[in-house]
Amino acid sequence: MRSHAPTSQSPGTSVDRRSDADLLGDLIGVKESRQHYRGSLQPFFAGGDNQSHTKCAVARELVRRWLGEELRRVTVFAQPSAVTDYLKVHFAGREYESFVVLYLDAQNGLIEVEELFRGTLTQTSVYPREVVKSALRFNAAGVMFSHNHPSGLVTPSRADEYLTQTLKAALALVDVRVLDHLVIAGNNALSFAETGLL
Repeated sequence: MRSHAPTSQSPGTSVDRRSDADLLGDLIGVKESRQHYRGSLQPFFAGGDNQSHTKCAVARELVRRWLGEELRRVTVFAQPSAVTDYLKVHFAGREYESFVVLYLDAQNGLIEVEELFRGTLTQTSVYPREVVKSALRFNAAGVMFSHNHPSGLVTPSRADEYLTQTLKAALALVDVRVLDHLVIAGNNALSFAETGLL
């Protein structure tokens, strides 16, 4: 739903029926919302230094932590959308590529999420030795990888495919399974496992 100017709503109005601008007004103030909202929430949650953006960054971080709590309550494959939802929030607004590992126990329950490597706008250097060390440190039985494409294109590169196969081979030597590699680009996600690339 799009609305360019917040309007006052009664306290009893259902939150899910209110416009983006109205909800943003509740979070950062109606004046700020009217001044900066241009039909998209993306600029508010992608970062920034002014106070309204700081409040939105805090809200985003709270949502990311809540989604992380939800991931820890279920086996990862019981709710695959929960993983992609978490990662979309995690990578929101990143103007650089980063590489994240989800460490899983023998029942595919989440042990930990760790951003292992941070790169530039177009690439991240990933070192298999460090990935293996981290998997052993968490005593993981399995892992899922994820990285973002700030370009907005979700299609994996040949380098992404080669890296995944290299990591899979390295981790197999220490009996750690690679269950998926997810590429996140804005609100889009691509699963290597679902597309036959794993």
